[in-house]
Amino acid sequence: MLRAALIGIPIGITFVDCFGYVAKVEGVSMQPSLNPDNSGKSDFVFLSRWYSRAFRIDRGDIVSLISPKEPDQKLIKRVIALEGDLVKTIGYKRKYLRVPEGHCWVEGDHKGHSLDSNLLGPIAVGLITAKASHIVWPPPRWQRLNSHLPEDRIPINLLSIAGKRTEPEEFQEILEVED
Repeated sequence: MLRAALIGIPIGITFVDCFGYVAKVEGVSMQPSLNPDNSGKSDFVFLSRWYSRAFRIDRGDIVSLISPKEPDQKLIKRVIALEGDLVKTIGYKRKYLRVPEGHCWVEGDHKGHSLDSNLLGPIAVGLITAKASHIVWPPPRWQRLNSHLPEDRIPINLLSIAGKRTEPEEFQEILEVED
């Protein structure tokens, strides 16, 4: 029995550290993607550490990160923009912001009910601990979590690629902010 524990514990720790673990999602900040109803039932997601260890994070990914304000607290948010992207913020101290090197912009899907970059500012990529890949509980919600960006949150520098237009006067305002 002791021998099994001496072998099993390091294997378990290695698995969690390298591959991932299951975590409970609390709160409403990621509704409707996670915890879609207000019944008090929480989703449990598989958090893959594989992607975050290699910094393979893309726009639209749902990630777990250490809160920059409360290091003991973990947040789960969607990556909206990566370094160099230009974002139109929602209530941040600047209306437009270019994401600095080594940072990303994260937001909850439930606008106005989320502690995210609109309050905290750009987040250091090093604070990302894992990428949410699947909902694993409850059984009726079993599904893969696909990366997607809400149409109204596409970074400004990608709007022409997405087939969207930005008005020239809005671009002028962006340029003035960056100067």
